Amino acid sequence: MPDAIAVKSLSRRFGDRQVLADVSFVVTQGAACALVGANGAGKTTLIKILLDFLNPSAGDVQLFGRAPGDPGSRAGSAFLPERFIPPAFLTGNEFLRYTAELQGTALNPDAVLAMAARLDLGELDLSKSVGAYSKGMAQKLGLLACLMASPKLLLLDEPMSGLDVQGRRAIKLALQEYHAAGGTLLFTSHLLNDISGLADDLVVLDQGRVRFNGAPADFLAAHGAADMEQAYLACVAGQL
Repeated sequence: MPDAIAVKSLSRRFGDRQVLADVSFVVTQGAACALVGANGAGKTTLIKILLDFLNPSAGDVQLFGRAPGDPGSRAGSAFLPERFIPPAFLTGNEFLRYTAELQGTALNPDAVLAMAARLDLGELDLSKSVGAYSKGMAQKLGLLACLMASPKLLLLDEPMSGLDVQGRRAIKLALQEYHAAGGTLLFTSHLLNDISGLADDLVVLDQGRVRFNGAPADFLAAHGAADMEQAYLACVAGQL
């Protein structure tokens, strides 16, 4: 069985700027992996390469054993960007129906409402114009659309960004449920506390390079730290 994601010696340059340098890691099927790093560490660039939005300068990536240039590599996958802006002229329900039609699937209204409730979106929220949504509500709607597709791989770029404590908790619980049901998850974050209890594996990117790849508990032990933020600061301190 191929890995869900395989990244091998991946590099990407933009002119003279090296954004990714010899990055390698794998995400096995059914795992939840957090790609962690400061803003500008190369996390979003890596996601874009996985989705075939960008070509690598060197190296190789695969989704389920296929190169990103093969459209079949993304079959059964869902992606939510950090700055998700759904069409303002649609209601939440219309957006969900639209995305389901694109996928050739039918929505179960009861399942939609149940999942929306877990994401702290009410039936009234779904009847509103998306143009009236806050950033957090739009983010939840996007994740709801992804989860309704029952993807085998979920790619999320900073899914907790811009959310309040209640919103972050709601999304984290929904992702834990998705993972517990066997879904594979890769998400980026610069908020270290968001990965606690969610990620099986951790990839720390700093200045475009992998500084750590392993279990969160091993990350804490390797740096003699009591929490993820202390471990991260210790991990990157020698690279400054």
